Amino acid sequence: MKRFNKISLWVIFFVLMLLLASVFFFLNQSKEDRLANLGDHVVSNFRAGLTYEMADLLSFSMALSEDGELKNALIAEDESKGYGILSKITERFKKYTHLKSLRIQVLTPDFFIFARSWNEGFEGMPIWWFRDDLQKLKSRKQPKVGMEVGRLLTFKATIPIRSGGKLLGYLEVIKFVDEFASKLHKKGIELFALMDEQYLNKAVLMRDFPRLHDDVIVNRNFNHMLKPKIALLDWDVLESKSYLYQDKRLYLLEPMYNGEGKKIGSYLLTLSDEALHRYEKANQGVSFFTQFSDEDIEEVVASWEYPYGSFRSGYDKDLIALLPKLKKEDKRALESEAKEILKEYSKDELIDIILSNKHNEKKVGVIQ
Repeated sequence: MKRFNKISLWVIFFVLMLLLASVFFFLNQSKEDRLANLGDHVVSNFRAGLTYEMADLLSFSMALSEDGELKNALIAEDESKGYGILSKITERFKKYTHLKSLRIQVLTPDFFIFARSWNEGFEGMPIWWFRDDLQKLKSRKQPKVGMEVGRLLTFKATIPIRSGGKLLGYLEVIKFVDEFASKLHKKGIELFALMDEQYLNKAVLMRDFPRLHDDVIVNRNFNHMLKPKIALLDWDVLESKSYLYQDKRLYLLEPMYNGEGKKIGSYLLTLSDEALHRYEKANQGVSFFTQFSDEDIEEVVASWEYPYGSFRSGYDKDLIALLPKLKKEDKRALESEAKEILKEYSKDELIDIILSNKHNEKKVGVIQ
């Protein structure tokens, strides 16, 4: 009987231990699933916010590229006038808008500096030798935007400047990553923008920037107190899983691509437990970074993925959209170019363009 009781006790003890282990396993698994889901949602919002930054920069650049004064300065080859125009534009926008780190430069068709908003004295300097991303503009001749390696790593939108059908040069609007990092910081997210150190042969102004593993920390406003903790993370695990939870902080690692889709580094995002709880309680139908709804963000992303609508190119779309806004005397050259462009479109393409126009005006006529 005593032996039976001992066996029973051991069986009960074993069952209890098994139950405790199961509970611990499922609780741990539930926590892992929760962190993985939260991480996926944060990264999804981060990517949408990044796309919004790009689209916003591109729109701003396209508007500036139509500045008549700037075109006249290019035609007259007046670099001093170009500098004056660009510096006034940046001063105005820094004062009245969120674009505090804005820089603008104008390049000649052969990618020599014509004028810069932030300093004089670099006119005529070649820029093509350390900017691989510019070479494809010659063949594509389309606007582009992305994180690009120059002397620094920055957001860059590059837009052709045209007068009629003639290419006058390129307008480039530049923003530092620090502004985007500041937006995230306000939401409790710390950003470390990390560029692969192999690009330091071109990004010469970043050679004294702090390092993290084999990467250069691009944004100067990173959280210096977190850097020693990040240096101790198991980087191999973080790279394989894309997320890691340690010392009550969630770390998320996302690849950084340039405008051509080439991986040039990584974005490391980290959130404290407190920020994670706030994020969980917040309305997850609202973007964590831009305060726009998911539907608004989806529209921005869709317009970025399909930016031309029924047009064959962004240039065609912008040219046609610009015509109604111009004075009669300014329209003539562009109208003839627009007619030549539209002659190349098929009847179905022209119908699509008309039908996709959301203006409420009644249209009557026959497409020949």
